[in-house]
Amino acid sequence: MADDKLILITLLVKLGVAASVASALARTRTFQRLLFADHRKPRQIVSLLAFFLVPLTLGVWVRTTVPNFLAADISFETVTLLGLLLGPGWAALSALVLAVPAVAVRHEYLAPPFLAAVGVVSGIFGAWVEKEEIWSFTPFVDLSLYRWVRRNLRKPKFDRQILLLVLIAGMEVAHVELSTRYPHRLFALDADAAWLQVLVWLCAPVVVGIMLKVWNALRIELKLEEQKRLVLEARFDALQRQINPHFLFNTLNSIASLVRFRPDLAREMIVKLANLLRGLLRDHGTYVPLREELSFTDDYLDIEVVRFGTDKLRVVKELDEKTLDVLVPSILLQPLIENSIKHGLEPRIQGGTITIRSRMQRDRIVVEVEDDGVGIVLNPPTSLRNSGAGIGMKNVRERLEVLYGDRARFTVLSRPGRGTLVSIEIPAEVALPGLEAQSSAQALASSDS
Repeated sequence: MADDKLILITLLVKLGVAASVASALARTRTFQRLLFADHRKPRQIVSLLAFFLVPLTLGVWVRTTVPNFLAADISFETVTLLGLLLGPGWAALSALVLAVPAVAVRHEYLAPPFLAAVGVVSGIFGAWVEKEEIWSFTPFVDLSLYRWVRRNLRKPKFDRQILLLVLIAGMEVAHVELSTRYPHRLFALDADAAWLQVLVWLCAPVVVGIMLKVWNALRIELKLEEQKRLVLEARFDALQRQINPHFLFNTLNSIASLVRFRPDLAREMIVKLANLLRGLLRDHGTYVPLREELSFTDDYLDIEVVRFGTDKLRVVKELDEKTLDVLVPSILLQPLIENSIKHGLEPRIQGGTITIRSRMQRDRIVVEVEDDGVGIVLNPPTSLRNSGAGIGMKNVRERLEVLYGDRARFTVLSRPGRGTLVSIEIPAEVALPGLEAQSSAQALASSDS
């Protein structure tokens, strides 16, 4: 049993060790790519484990050979973290590797089975909850207590963040208790003072939370960079598709035919074309209010209506007033509308109707673009990861995945000969008066951080 003063110093040093290891690993591009990958092959998982196991197994060896340097051993927290991020199997395997120095040097034979059990329990919990809940984990409940109370008063639910905190602390209690009964077969910090023992129990979730916070801050930064890249790509893609010779030829030809007989309408089309191109080039934020996004698409639709004729292209809007101030990704609707016109209505001799809808669904907004054209050939109704056709649709899908992850739904329902319905469902965040949309967007992206 270590001296209480040594235990207190060890706890403080352990927090520093966790922060240092997390920060050092985060600087490596290869580690970033492996840690934040959506899908990993077994070889990639082994490479990721090497980043953890090489330095941290060395830390366990230091603890077993260097007197009074107990803080180097964070094997319990490491296995817990790997279980949450990689699953029970890989965490249990990592536990056996981390326990090698403890068994070889100190004959702590309970370390492998106990750490493997911790990895399995953590892995099962990690598979049960969404990844966002793991990344946003914080042991400092009091800092978000007001938000937690307000959220649960409006819509009571089982808080998995609190459960994770209790789970890690509970496993550490079992760790200490087992170490007390078998002091030479399992290592854990055991204090005489009750208040210090409570700190020992709580140190484990704090260490896990520190490492997750360091990596989550980097993850959010990388996601924001990816958002900017996708917005720029969408802007240039839309501009390229709008100024292609076919579109310009048809638009200018329509204007030329109107100059002599309907000059006012010709001037109006020129203004709308200029507004459309100016809007594509304008440096707007990642998010805009739905009202602004609809205004941008109006110019495009007005040009298409004149090109096709009011009898062949009809536009219907069914918009809930409550949705107009909700923030949505910029350049969200134009690719969907263009897809409906190009693939749904152009092949149809008699034209058709495009319907734009928006509605609130509890704390989420649903935006739909529907046409009654020829339809498109797709597999059965698909979800966010596998749906969408064409560059514009693919861009919208990828941006929603980057911005919202599993919280967004992108569905395409195609009925051959009857039309296509594209539905987007995302969390609703209302634009705040006096604040930039981009600031609200960043708050939305990191609301659970």
